Amino acid sequence: MVLYKILSVLLDYPDEALWRHLAEVREAIERLEPVSEAERAALLAFVDGLRAQGLLAAQQVYVQTFDLTPEHSLHLTHHLFGDDRGRGPALVDLGEFYRGSGLEAAAGELPDYLPLILEYLSTVDELGARVFLGDAAKVLAVLAENLEQAESPYAPLVRIVEGRGRWKVDNVASGG
Repeated sequence: MVLYKILSVLLDYPDEALWRHLAEVREAIERLEPVSEAERAALLAFVDGLRAQGLLAAQQVYVQTFDLTPEHSLHLTHHLFGDDRGRGPALVDLGEFYRGSGLEAAAGELPDYLPLILEYLSTVDELGARVFLGDAAKVLAVLAENLEQAESPYAPLVRIVEGRGRWKVDNVASGG
């Protein structure tokens, strides 16, 4: 699904390639279906804010947000295990799951990296994506809350992802 591909690109490190294609990303968001108007508005505001600050500033914000603040890590198992030994088997299992689906993580990237997860989800149907995200809903909620407390521009993007996973949790809790 295109939404997950867009979120993957926007939550990854902002590089020259993104910068060259930012207008195309904005156009894709404007045509994106099915998304709520609130999701579309959040995505467009993020892209406009990114463009307004310039590439170098965007890169600095990204590093400060995700690389220097452990509570904002985009490696989801970090929020569950920290550096505990239990994290290793979870990463191995996730990597094997991806390989079974025909996806391979880039060299040096851990399989729990949220942009990589979103890249995978862009290849499955919406129900499959929501079920997958439902398993990570609590971690995504914690990450989104941490980003909101820091007033990060990335918080609305993570809230969109978290909201997609919450659908499963809400439906299971209500019996539907």
